[in-house]
Amino acid sequence: MSAHILVVDDSGFARRTLRQILESAGHTIDEAKDGSDALERYYLKKPDLVLLDMVMEGMGGMEVLNKVRELDPAAKVVLATADIQSSTRAEAQTAGASGFVTKPFEREQVLSVVSTVLTGGLSWN
Repeated sequence: MSAHILVVDDSGFARRTLRQILESAGHTIDEAKDGSDALERYYLKKPDLVLLDMVMEGMGGMEVLNKVRELDPAAKVVLATADIQSSTRAEAQTAGASGFVTKPFEREQVLSVVSTVLTGGLSWN
């Protein structure tokens, strides 16, 4: 299943890594370097899924998640972070995220979570 995915991360390296992983699986990628850029791109392009970094300069991932959910309560948002604490996951779930991937990115984990969320599931492994 090919999808239009918005990758949001303030790290160019992280965006490139996710682009390579996702494009190799046939997905179309759009990139945003910060929260404001992400919200504008989401509003204009309505991607099928947002892969969103939790920790960014300025507007953090949780704030972006909340604003995306205000724009579109059905938005599919997967959070990406190196912070694997259960409290972080709980906060993300409560805020309406659809899934979670950990940094550093592993190809199989990213593709598995994206596939699960795109088909309507939740992925909190």
